[in-house]
Amino acid sequence: MIYAICNPTAGSGRGKIIGEIITKILIEKNLPFRMVMTERPGQATEFAREACDMQADTVLAIGGDGTSLEVARGMIGRDSALGIIPAGTGNDFVKTLGVPLQPIDALEYILAHPPQSTDAGEINGEIFLNEIGTGFDVSVLDYAAKAKKTFRGIIPYLYGVLMTLFRFHSISLTYSIDGGEKTTMDAFVVSAANGGKIGGGIPIAPQAKVDDGKLDVTIVGKIKTTKLISRLIGLMRGKILSFPETQYYRAGSVTFTVPEMRVNIDGEIVREKTVTARVLPGALMIHR
Repeated sequence: MIYAICNPTAGSGRGKIIGEIITKILIEKNLPFRMVMTERPGQATEFAREACDMQADTVLAIGGDGTSLEVARGMIGRDSALGIIPAGTGNDFVKTLGVPLQPIDALEYILAHPPQSTDAGEINGEIFLNEIGTGFDVSVLDYAAKAKKTFRGIIPYLYGVLMTLFRFHSISLTYSIDGGEKTTMDAFVVSAANGGKIGGGIPIAPQAKVDDGKLDVTIVGKIKTTKLISRLIGLMRGKILSFPETQYYRAGSVTFTVPEMRVNIDGEIVREKTVTARVLPGALMIHR
């Protein structure tokens, strides 16, 4: 049985339309399913737990990265498999999974591909799927949120990147990898990724794999103003690991702190004093 959880407000209302399309296709295929629509934050997690209790074979998350995260939080350690139908703005995690971005194609892909054991992440006791970080990416999301009122797709994120490049100042970062020695430095960004892309497709962790039992930790030091444009071009081309300012680790965990820190958790910004992020190997079964 398929249990479909749809966020109708995802993608500025695109989620509702896609949910209706998926419903029609499942009926045409004569597949047993239940479709529910979320009405408030956190409800997708409740629905996901219910779906697992009902022993659903597949739980579909129809929405953006936030919807997928909520659904995943209700499925950790359970037998049901997650299938993601992208209907949001960024849809970053599915790009690492290899799931098609077109919703109808995504459904066909999910139905044709058995679930595989997939890692998740944990930040201060909360689950994340794709990436957490602070510094550059938080600033990008701040600016992108304003641009989303006018534009859709990757344009708000590109706007956010450009604005951040010329207005963002470095952060004072203290971090340690796998419980090791602490390092303090001026940094542009610190990112701990399970998936490879953020901000509508920016390759923050181009070597990330969702089944390797590791987080890809990328730390970019302070960048000179004269190098900003070349680093932007390099970032978009997936060359971040070749920057002389970049430190890269494949780790089981990372702990970091920044004064007055705001942290991006799969597109949601929260305040934290200190962050400890760790990988949860094989925590989910996902169609990919």
